[in-house]
Amino acid sequence: MRSGFDHYMGLEESARKVTAWKTSIVPGLLQTPEYRRAMAWMEEPNKSTVQVEKLIEVAAKRQTRLKEPHFTLDVILWEAVLRDQIGGPAVMREQLEWLIEVSTLPNVSIRMVPFDGAGHLGSRVGSFVLLEFPKLSATGLTEPPVIFVEEWAGDLYLEREPEVTRYRNALAEISRVALDPDTTKQTVLAMAKEYRA
Repeated sequence: MRSGFDHYMGLEESARKVTAWKTSIVPGLLQTPEYRRAMAWMEEPNKSTVQVEKLIEVAAKRQTRLKEPHFTLDVILWEAVLRDQIGGPAVMREQLEWLIEVSTLPNVSIRMVPFDGAGHLGSRVGSFVLLEFPKLSATGLTEPPVIFVEEWAGDLYLEREPEVTRYRNALAEISRVALDPDTTKQTVLAMAKEYRA
């Protein structure tokens, strides 16, 4: 695991809602083992099989959150995420089929912004995650939301209200041009069939 990523995992584990805008890869909470494996070897070709399998185990543990009724995941993907053949056609077909299956969960929403979507901030802003937290049982107060920006050389956590507001506004603009969940599902299904050909 990348240095410092355990901090993000702690935030994700505490969050009541995670909203992600992704321009390049499927979010970890939605990755199949084969997709994650392909990503690991692409990032570090010399990584041992044991290390890669431990990453798969960590990803599987993170994904148990999807079964929690008080946790919500809202994901918006740029079409490029679904067109980039991470691991090849078979891996992508399985990944897309999994996205269709997991999108049927009542607490998971997956939408796509197509290449021909009207102008939006998505490509300018880049990928980010908004983490929102429940009220603390001891005080009744709510932890402020956090914006997580994952970068190749290091991660960025933004907590100041003006920064969070700016990213929330970007999410609203991206959501405006995203396909609805049902249309997204049909589009992803058609892409999965293309990978099967």
